[in-house]
Amino acid sequence: MSTTHEDVPAVAQSGQPASTLVELIDAQLHMPFPFRRHPHEAAAAADVDHWLRATGLSDEPGVLAMISLTRPAELASYNSPDVDEGILRLVARQIAYQFVFDDRAEEVGRHRPGDLLPMLCESVAILRDGAAPATPLGAALADLHRQVRERCTPAQAARWADKSREYVHGLLHEAVAQSHPSPMRSGICTSIRSLTAGVEPFHPLCEAAQPCELTDGELYHPLMRHLSRLSADAAVWIPDLFSAVKEQRAGELINLALAYQRAHQCPLPVAVTLAIRRINRTIREFERLYEEIRPELSPSGVGYVEGMAGWIRGCYYWSRTVPRYADAGTAAALG
Repeated sequence: MSTTHEDVPAVAQSGQPASTLVELIDAQLHMPFPFRRHPHEAAAAADVDHWLRATGLSDEPGVLAMISLTRPAELASYNSPDVDEGILRLVARQIAYQFVFDDRAEEVGRHRPGDLLPMLCESVAILRDGAAPATPLGAALADLHRQVRERCTPAQAARWADKSREYVHGLLHEAVAQSHPSPMRSGICTSIRSLTAGVEPFHPLCEAAQPCELTDGELYHPLMRHLSRLSADAAVWIPDLFSAVKEQRAGELINLALAYQRAHQCPLPVAVTLAIRRINRTIREFERLYEEIRPELSPSGVGYVEGMAGWIRGCYYWSRTVPRYADAGTAAALG
């Protein structure tokens, strides 16, 4: 990431200037994937509420209020509009779990990083060894793991567990970064963000939604692996644009837009514009590589990549209106 001031753009565009960050993002972000939603979104939302009660997570302080602000079934619907209803419910449950887990890890990690270790070790033991859970969060993860094993092939379930462990480890990296007294370099910020994105654990569910398993030649093709990273980065960086105001006020560091702001010592709208440019390059690279590999893919391979593209699209449309990021729609956000 460059830190030269020559790269800092003027935010003003031709025509009517943006009055909110949402307007700024809408005007500049390259989004080639049209809005779509799953017809069973409402049923998935009711199922999330039932699952949170059944696992005991709804009894945890603040969880129900947080879920009402994040709308996990809505995000699942936008990301996965074509999957069968069983996969949709599994995606929505996993999104809800990750929101709860991530918020808890963020709160504990900011104030008491060492206290994260039991929480993270329990998660790794469940995912790696099938260990019995000892907390409501652990019980929810164990139940998700069971559902994934029932719905996915053994190879897909193993990839889900592997990517989920990577996400868990990333939260410890984030806690260390948040507690470090010196300013964080932008490269470290984006590296940690790629670990904590939590998007790649859903890619095996994109696989499971296809009529046939992908061949090893498709799944491990160098371009396919690159597409997976591009999808995850774009999907998580887009919410960073909309959450920048909230996270700036909370003193958070692991956010693409805030990383540009620190690197350039510039106003937030300028930093958001710089972040959008990077996201646009990422999305265009995804489009280019998809067109390159598409002739080699089976119908299931095409569906798998479309599922990854769905995360880019879904995270954008969800972020625009979700109450969690409402600050981005206010005029004060451009101040």
